[in-house]
Amino acid sequence: MRLFSGINELELKNWLAGENEPLFRASQLLEWVFQKKSCSFEEMTNLPKALRIKLQENFLFPALTLAKIEDSKDQETIKFLWKLPDGMLVESVLICSGERRTACVSSQVGCNARCAFCASGKEGLKRNLDQGEILEQALHMNRYLQKNGEKLTNVVFMGMGEPLENYDAVIGAIRGLIDPKRFHLSQRRITVSTVGVVEGIEKFKSEGLKVNFVLSLHAPNQHVRKKIIPYARKYPLEDVLDAMQSYSKETGRDITYEYILIAGINDQEEHAKELAKLLSQKQCSVNLIPYNPVEGLKLKRPEPSDIERFRETLCNLGVKTTWRYTKGKDIAAACGQLALKKTF
Repeated sequence: MRLFSGINELELKNWLAGENEPLFRASQLLEWVFQKKSCSFEEMTNLPKALRIKLQENFLFPALTLAKIEDSKDQETIKFLWKLPDGMLVESVLICSGERRTACVSSQVGCNARCAFCASGKEGLKRNLDQGEILEQALHMNRYLQKNGEKLTNVVFMGMGEPLENYDAVIGAIRGLIDPKRFHLSQRRITVSTVGVVEGIEKFKSEGLKVNFVLSLHAPNQHVRKKIIPYARKYPLEDVLDAMQSYSKETGRDITYEYILIAGINDQEEHAKELAKLLSQKQCSVNLIPYNPVEGLKLKRPEPSDIERFRETLCNLGVKTTWRYTKGKDIAAACGQLALKKTF
């Protein structure tokens, strides 16, 4: 059964035509879901009952069931655990910062990248998410915000999974996010994070999209990168950086390089100097993220003095940096902490 959250207006019209239903019903249906934020066909009271029955027989909506919700102590981060139609579980996070309301969505159940610092890949990849399952995470979080008269302003593909390893579903979800009849988000408010799947980055250039790209860099050289990101063995750092710069040139978007600082591994002054040399002459910024401890992993967060020294070194060498303050650490919703749950 197809997931209704992933269907666009043209596909909906084609289905309605096949059922001998008026095509204007497509706009009504999309309005119910994405503007009125309905969560069932039964609520769509201006549709004939016979049509609502057909919809229930042909489409699954909603596809996600909320299994658990956790608020951080600062009330700026909310983690959602969703039960999928097949019983598997996936997490996503709502981040409230100033006027921004950002949905951090997952694209896979688990992850094959198995980065040393990340909880999502500890058990490997279970399966890809359908584009409807991706969009419905944002849809439900938007509905959650509606209670306070708010709405989503941004979406980042930084949850569980490597987005470019679920390419078609992620592209479909992005098109749903920018669709005027659905979420109607600006492409500038959508960000895709990747560990560096070169063929995926190259393919993305041909999609005619100009969303933001973030590379999970986390190392100043290939040797260190291979230690913490197994995918680096397949994708040499030089090739990844070339692909990212090519995307930047094609779209006019600057690239952000995320760098998780891990004590004793990539946080020393010489690492900062090497990183500055690696990124010299590149139109980019580096987002520094102090490591968030993950249960079962022996890695450690650097001392505040080491973090500050690393940042100062980059700044003195002309590298634009930002420092991501930890949000949601107390509910394991911070960067690298999303993991498969066995109970709820």
